[in-house]
Amino acid sequence: MYELDVAVTRAINGLAGHSAAIDYLMVWVSGIGVPVMVMAVSLQWWRGSDRTHIRHVLVAAGFSFLLGLGLNQLILLFIHRARPYDNGVTDLLIERSADFSFPSDHATATFAIAAAFLLHGARRAGFAFLAAACLVTFSRIYIGTHYAGDVFGGALTGVIAALIVLAIYREGTKADLLITRIF
Repeated sequence: MYELDVAVTRAINGLAGHSAAIDYLMVWVSGIGVPVMVMAVSLQWWRGSDRTHIRHVLVAAGFSFLLGLGLNQLILLFIHRARPYDNGVTDLLIERSADFSFPSDHATATFAIAAAFLLHGARRAGFAFLAAACLVTFSRIYIGTHYAGDVFGGALTGVIAALIVLAIYREGTKADLLITRIF
């Protein structure tokens, strides 16, 4: 399995270095992708149509995001995977990271948002967030900071977090109504 992970990682990272414009774009996407997605979620708070349901989805996305990143911290207690550039697998386009490689926080965060929207029936926004999540996670491999398996694991963690939130955080409950009626 490791050989496949390395092969896919090298294939994607091997695209780097051929076009300065694409390299710049991938570094940029990697750097601002998560904050832009969070802002895109936040700005929908004041959306007019079906405001109560949309606000529930937004809060669920936020909880999924936070739970996913929390789950990553638990995983990091047990798995200490070196970054691919430390193992000579990739060429790095950005500064080195100080933490371990698995799972990818970027993948967890972006897929948690996309999954929350999709699981709560907000298909149009959910598919847009899914496309953005795929681009962000691709960029993480492209720039050399993650193995393909890291972003797959992060995406899985994000989806699991969204499923947990779906099971626990119910629309129309007192807590939900309290939160969704703010502002």
